[in-house]
Amino acid sequence: MKQLTVFTPTYNRAYCLDKLYESLKNQSSKDFIWLIIDDGSTDNTHELVTDWINEGHLRIHYHWQSNQGMHGAHNTAYELIQSELNVCIDSDDFMPTDAVEKILTFWKMHGSEEVSGIIGLDSDSSNEIIGSKMPAGIKTSTLFDLYNRHGVTGDKKLVYRTALTKQYPYPLFKNERYVGLDYKYYKLDQTYEMLVMNEVLCCVEYRSDGSTQNMLYQYRKNPLGFTFYRKELMQLPFAGSMFKFRQAIHYVSSSLLSRNRNFFKDSPQKWLTVSALPFGLMLYIYILTKTRAVNVP
Repeated sequence: MKQLTVFTPTYNRAYCLDKLYESLKNQSSKDFIWLIIDDGSTDNTHELVTDWINEGHLRIHYHWQSNQGMHGAHNTAYELIQSELNVCIDSDDFMPTDAVEKILTFWKMHGSEEVSGIIGLDSDSSNEIIGSKMPAGIKTSTLFDLYNRHGVTGDKKLVYRTALTKQYPYPLFKNERYVGLDYKYYKLDQTYEMLVMNEVLCCVEYRSDGSTQNMLYQYRKNPLGFTFYRKELMQLPFAGSMFKFRQAIHYVSSSLLSRNRNFFKDSPQKWLTVSALPFGLMLYIYILTKTRAVNVP
């Protein structure tokens, strides 16, 4: 049994998967499985991956499913993964050649059932760190504290114990394809901290067809998923009042987008929701205006 699973959710990304494949093929440690969750692709992803499996350079598991969105692909990955650790590397990203070795060596030295995993760094294709490095002297932290108390910025790479990521599956909403992935991470934060690792584990490329670049579109198309996500964040026991207030603003706007007339009754923080109402209304109008400008259906 391999100790690590690198899993990749993908949807019609055959045109860029080869860069990730090459980076995995060149890893200094081969103690990993590459799990590809094909979330309903209609391009030549299946044929491409079949060729790679036949080449025999990597142990590759391929799973096709009807399109469910990123969170649905994550659900499937966590159901299938059997290794102790897992890390998600997106289809348009790649790993430095020593990334797997660094993960496994670091975990062998510091890992235990007392932590949920490892937080590492992302860089761009020019090896510039995305956002900031980890604060000096901090060996463990929750993901929430890292951003909201220690001032860390930018995307980071998360390596989790698989036994834990099987918990808190993302809900699926009919005709929607988005729920914030942080929902699961913040749930795990309530029980565990993560090991902090100041090493680059992933090189990131932000594409115009990626979810990061289309967030307003996601808001418009997936109001139930966003409403669920904001409700959960409003209830985080370790979050401060300003953080929860921002979630309430988004909760109001997502509820208006979903035409939920009972959003006040459904709110876990009713007075906070009342305070957020005018700001949520403004955000709702802003989203409608901006998404109409880019011809969102």
